[in-house]
Amino acid sequence: MKIPSFSTLTLIIFFISTFSPAATADGHDHFLECLSEYPDNHAPISHLVYTKANSSYTSILQAAIWNLRFTTESTPKPHVIIAPDHESQIPPIIRCAKQTGLEIRTRSGGHDMEGLSYRSQVPFVVIDLFNLGEVTVDAEAKTAWLGAGATLGALYYHISQKSLLLGFPAGFCPTVGSGGHFSGGGDGTMVRKYGMAADNIIDARIVDARGKILDRESMGEDLFWAIRGGGGASFGVIVAWKVLLVDVPETVTVFQVSKTLEQNATELVQKWQSVAPYTDKDLFVGILLNRIDNENAQRYVDWVKRYYDYMTPYVSSNPRSAYVNYRDLDFGVNNVVGGRAMHRRAFGGKRYYKNNFDRLVLVKTMVDPENFFRFEASIPPIHSWSSDKGVCSI
Repeated sequence: MKIPSFSTLTLIIFFISTFSPAATADGHDHFLECLSEYPDNHAPISHLVYTKANSSYTSILQAAIWNLRFTTESTPKPHVIIAPDHESQIPPIIRCAKQTGLEIRTRSGGHDMEGLSYRSQVPFVVIDLFNLGEVTVDAEAKTAWLGAGATLGALYYHISQKSLLLGFPAGFCPTVGSGGHFSGGGDGTMVRKYGMAADNIIDARIVDARGKILDRESMGEDLFWAIRGGGGASFGVIVAWKVLLVDVPETVTVFQVSKTLEQNATELVQKWQSVAPYTDKDLFVGILLNRIDNENAQRYVDWVKRYYDYMTPYVSSNPRSAYVNYRDLDFGVNNVVGGRAMHRRAFGGKRYYKNNFDRLVLVKTMVDPENFFRFEASIPPIHSWSSDKGVCSI
């Protein structure tokens, strides 16, 4: 896919719409009606659709909500949850959502701490990928195909069943979903030796805003580049990854040292920062911060904020940057109401992607010019972004 150049002159028209309960209900009903009109063929979907009328709706929704702050009654809920078990079921979901004015949120493992994969301020549908979790390992070729709903734990398990001398450089939490983790970069314990998960992806399958199912060859190298670090949910619904496995020793030594502040933990962290970059690449040293007492949710959040402020002088500034694989909505968000991304406090794309942001905007414009796949921290197309500011401008 070649990326054309774009004029800096953009004509922008604002449309203001409101959502009434009746309109919302109509959109929900029309979506289900639209979906029923598509032939089931070899992959029926009706038994994979969950509405609020289903007794299993709440359990399906909450099964992969790891941030319990978003399990409250006040958290916006999807009108429909669909858990496809075949990639061919996803194009009708996209087309019907577009026809009926519903947004789509895609959930892989649910570890999105901002909850953007299962909540929205506008009427929406969740595509939950937990049924697309198959993993196929080819130990001889040192590759594996896995569905985007497969967790890291499932991938590691299937690799171990084929070889104890192969692994994959991704995160260490087994319940994290590969869909979001890989598309956000995928940091892990082997990053110093083999890079990130995204560095070891050799193919992928994605359903784009037109409802087309694409692999690496048909999507082109620009889109393939973008979904390996730029966040797949901005560009479509990723359904599968092909990854390159790496060599690991049969025996790995793991140890943990626990220190409190009273035991000079701060001094230990300081020494670690000066030593870590120069150690052998076969050694990974990480730091986990934990409270040792039980607090209620708000006091815990307040503590995190104080820690955030305390660390501010020691991290990047002008601009402040986000940490890999994590969203920080305090940097600003897109307002997803309406057909175009409009800013409440503009989404700071360059804080996440630095100089890669410009190219990501161009790729987005090529594959999703109408900005169908949008959320609070999505990549905007060029008509809603100002290159001189590096942020969403309208």
